Amino acid sequence: MSESENKFVFVKNDDNASEHIAAPKYSYWSAVFKKFLSSKSTVIVLIIALTVIALSIIDPMISNYDGITHVNINDTSMQFIHPSLKYFFGTNDYGDNLWNVVWIGARNSLAIAGITTLITIVLGVVVGAIWGYSKKMDKWMIEIYNIIANVPFTLVVFVLMYVLGRGFWQLIFAMSVTSWLSTAYFIRTQVMIIRDREYNLASQCLGTSTWTIVKNNIMPFLVSIIVTSISRDMPSYISLEVFLAWLGIGVGETTPSLGKTISANRTFMTSTPYLFWIPVAISAVITISLYVAGQTFADAADPRTHM
Repeated sequence: MSESENKFVFVKNDDNASEHIAAPKYSYWSAVFKKFLSSKSTVIVLIIALTVIALSIIDPMISNYDGITHVNINDTSMQFIHPSLKYFFGTNDYGDNLWNVVWIGARNSLAIAGITTLITIVLGVVVGAIWGYSKKMDKWMIEIYNIIANVPFTLVVFVLMYVLGRGFWQLIFAMSVTSWLSTAYFIRTQVMIIRDREYNLASQCLGTSTWTIVKNNIMPFLVSIIVTSISRDMPSYISLEVFLAWLGIGVGETTPSLGKTISANRTFMTSTPYLFWIPVAISAVITISLYVAGQTFADAADPRTHM
């Protein structure tokens, strides 16, 4: 073998080499969770929110407390016991462990807020997406929105609760019957903005299907908007449930809730303040932690923060 053959090696020509993109692999959801969990304060808030939700589910299952039966009502020694290591939140005027009262109430309040939010978001996103794409639908939907939007939401809930009566499902219906429309209008506006961008028009000209455009070009931008709506709506529905219970038109007598607990203990605000302020504090922790965690996740889900 000659000296020149040792120094030179023929390289095979690859026609596809120029098509290779030398960029790191990108995953949208991996980037979202990485950004979401990058803040220590966010992790702490998330742990608080998950702990509260877990306690509201697990404690009623362990204690078997139904929120209605007062087994210690005739035992005066069990009444008004201040918070201690045995009774973390103390006991109320019926002799019930306030710890159990609070968590079964939190479970029902979270259920009411969660179901109402689910109905609002699903209807709002579906109707809003169709509304934003269909110019024919826009003509009459905008008139419906203008009429309903001018009626105060709280007034609608008040009237429906007086007509339907107090109850778990009646409250959910009253809170969700019109609230989804504002979500639909917001989604409609966002879809109309995004659908007319140059890359979507180019995709349509190239024959890309509507579903592919929605999935790849529009939905990533709507994820942060949807999460923002959830983080805003769920705490607000919990607060509304508390407010309605304070006025005496919330859930029925047989359904415990945070609102009912706070309302029932308002007469003890000065004499035994822990009966009032502990449920108020738990309600505040739930609403604030859910809101902060939701807003942070919404920011992380915004594709513009990944650039």
